[in-house]
Amino acid sequence: MKKLRHHHEHGHGHHHHGHLHHHGHHHGHGHHHGHAHEHAADNRKGLTIALIITGGIMILEFVGGLLTNSLALLSDSAHMLSDTAAIALSLAAFWFAARPPSANKSYGYYRFEILAALFNGLTLFVMAGFIVFEAYERFIDPPEVAGGTMMVIALIGLAANLISAWSLMRKSDIKGNINVRSAYLHILGDALGSVGAILAGLLMLLFDWYIADPIISVIVALLILRSAWHVVNHTIHILMEGTPAAIDAREVEETLLAIRGVKNLHDLHIWTITSGMDSLSCHLIIEDDQDCQVVLQEAIRRIEERFRIQHTTIQIEKSQLQHAHLRI
Repeated sequence: MKKLRHHHEHGHGHHHHGHLHHHGHHHGHGHHHGHAHEHAADNRKGLTIALIITGGIMILEFVGGLLTNSLALLSDSAHMLSDTAAIALSLAAFWFAARPPSANKSYGYYRFEILAALFNGLTLFVMAGFIVFEAYERFIDPPEVAGGTMMVIALIGLAANLISAWSLMRKSDIKGNINVRSAYLHILGDALGSVGAILAGLLMLLFDWYIADPIISVIVALLILRSAWHVVNHTIHILMEGTPAAIDAREVEETLLAIRGVKNLHDLHIWTITSGMDSLSCHLIIEDDQDCQVVLQEAIRRIEERFRIQHTTIQIEKSQLQHAHLRI
C-alpha cells in the first residue's frame, strides 16, 4: 500500500491547481495492491517451477543435439535457453517491482517487467536468425542424424514443456501478465518444436529423409519469430503509453459524458504502467451548478466498475476556469 499511496499523493500534489480529487481513493489502491502482491507471489511460484524444468531440459537437449548431430534438438535447446533467460528476467522483474517508489522514480520499478519482456523478445529475433542460417547450410549439405536418439530426447523435452506449461497455468497469471504470458507462449513454442523434432526423427528413421531436420528447424524458427513479434509489439505499445488493448477509449469517453452534469471532456489519457495496472487521467468540464465532488465520485466509480481502472487522476473544470491548450 505504501508504494501506490506515495505515488498517488505525489500526483495529487502535482495537480493541486484547480484539481479536485477524491480523498477516499487510497482505499481502492490498497485493495488493488493487496491483490497485486498475491498475484506476484503466485507468478513467482509458477515461474520458479518452470525455470527449474526448462533449464534442466535445455541442458539435456543441448548435449543430445551435440551427440546426435541434430540441428532440430540444438535449435530447440537454443529456444529453451532464451526461455530460461526470459523466466529468470521475469523473476528479477518481480523482485525489482517490489522496490518502493522514490522522488525520481514516482512509478517505482514496475516498468522493469516490460523492459525485461522487450529484451527477451529482441533476443528471440536474433536466435531465430541464427537457426535459419544454420538450417540454410544444412539444406545445401544435409548431414546424417541419429533419428532414434533424437526422438527419445525430444519426447522428454515435450513432456517437460507440458509440465512447465501446466505449472504456469495452475500457479500464474498467463492472461494478464505479459512476462508470464511470454514465458508461457515460449514454452508452448518449445513443445511444438519438440513435436517437430519427433516428426523429423521419424522421417529420418523410416525414410532416411535427412533434409527433414533443417525443414523442421525453420518451422521452429518461425514459431520463435511469431512469439517474439507478439511480445515486442505488446511491450513497445506499453512503452509508447498506448491505450490498453482491452479498453476502448471511445467507450470510456461515452461513459464519462453520460454522467449527469458533465458537458464535455478533454485530454483523456489511458495507459499501462505494467501488466494488470492501468491508469487514466482526464479533464471533465461540468455545469456551473454541479457539485464537483459528486461528479468526481461518480466518474471514479464508473471507471473502476466498468473498466477495472483504479488509478485515476481527474481534473474538474467549470466555465470560469481558463485552461491553457495542452499539446497532448
